[in-house]
Amino acid sequence: MPLLDTLSKQLESLTAERGGVLGVLPGLVADDSPDWIRVADLVREPYDGLRAFVEETAGRWGAAPHVGAALLWKTYSYWQTLPLVLGWALGRRVPLMRFDDTVVRSSAAGVTVAATEVTVAVLPDDPLAGAPGAVVVEDLAAAIRESLMDGQLPLIRALNALTKVGERTLWGSTAEAVVHPLTLLGSYGEARRLLDEIGPPVAGLVVPEGDGFRRRTCCLWITIQPSDPCSTCCIKG
Repeated sequence: MPLLDTLSKQLESLTAERGGVLGVLPGLVADDSPDWIRVADLVREPYDGLRAFVEETAGRWGAAPHVGAALLWKTYSYWQTLPLVLGWALGRRVPLMRFDDTVVRSSAAGVTVAATEVTVAVLPDDPLAGAPGAVVVEDLAAAIRESLMDGQLPLIRALNALTKVGERTLWGSTAEAVVHPLTLLGSYGEARRLLDEIGPPVAGLVVPEGDGFRRRTCCLWITIQPSDPCSTCCIKG
């Protein structure tokens, strides 16, 4: 899809830099592997599929279920959010993966996320506004927020119901997933501006610190490795 060429090339570059390990397919569209699981199936009670992902993560780190859920979410939300913010930063073209179209599988990256169909939110003056797959919007930050609410809120609520992990804790990981890739490309200021424009439930969950940022919620990694907290940890001294 021409709308995604720049983003896909950036994701391919990231894949190479990470030794072939990336939690989202560069082209975003799922291949024909039988390993994909529909994310919509994970939020159906009694949450057997979601429980399996949580138990896999918790078992890897010897963590309690709610900690496993938080760490699973930190991984999933990062890879699901990454194309949104990179697309915005690289060319003001935001790929949209509807919740019902999103699929996931276990991988060396923790999980890998893709979709069976992808559209791209663009501004009215985009040269490719009339291209197949383009969705013209007036506000890309609002489109990102809508995508996060559609694609992440159902999973956040399911993880809360399954393990009692706090929803604000999980949204904190999404906020970090918005900010972190943008700080790698430029300044924290632009990342913060986008976060503020997106608004609740992610705005205000990270704060500036030095040349970077710090979370205002804990991802719970510190409960496993208290001597090795995340660089953005809100608990460390």
